[in-house]
Amino acid sequence: MDIRAVVWDVDDTLFDYTSADRLGMRDHLVTEGLFSDYDDVRQAIARWREVTDLQWARFSAGETTFEGQRRDRVRVFTGQELTDAEADDWFGRYLGHYENAWTLFPDVLPVLDALAASHRHSVLSNSSIHVQDHKLRVLGVHDRFESIICAAELGVSKPEPGAFLAACDALALPPEQVAYVGDHPDIDGRGAAEAGLLSVWIDRYDAGAEAGELAGRHRIASLAELPALLGADTRFGAPSTFG
Repeated sequence: MDIRAVVWDVDDTLFDYTSADRLGMRDHLVTEGLFSDYDDVRQAIARWREVTDLQWARFSAGETTFEGQRRDRVRVFTGQELTDAEADDWFGRYLGHYENAWTLFPDVLPVLDALAASHRHSVLSNSSIHVQDHKLRVLGVHDRFESIICAAELGVSKPEPGAFLAACDALALPPEQVAYVGDHPDIDGRGAAEAGLLSVWIDRYDAGAEAGELAGRHRIASLAELPALLGADTRFGAPSTFG
């Protein structure tokens, strides 16, 4: 296996999106006085996640724009007929709370350091370049990646092979020399495998039994396992003992 580059998903792979979204929405709901519509915080946040997943699926299917899915998330969640400007303002206030909760997973910087000399690095996300470029800068890892490719600008999203192949093209490498690391067993794991990349599914929450098996997909529970999987020589010519 001659893997020369790693392409990374961002949300819930490098960046703890689930925790930031939960904490940000909790603080936003308190500020907006919206808890009265729900029995408790968990119910409100679960509803936000449900609405987010549904609207994101519409965006991924090409049924709405990136901005449109954000506005519709707000309208469906609040149950209000808001103008675009009103929905944008509401979402903007939420973003302030959300960004205050941004953090990398603790295994991210160690693995990027371990692989810095042995592999090239890039990002492929189903978000937009505006969002992910800003996020990676705030998190302090933007300069770790040669390219940042996002579905909103690319015009094709994961799990479509074209998205993964575009990331390979940006690196001028064939798929068989590229690994893709992502948290979703289907969108990331299946998509990367079917596009011909080395597919690495980071299963942080032990969903393996529910997700089932997929040929060509490698499952890891921590990014600490990645250097060994890639066969990386990360310590003065010796095989990796990372982790």
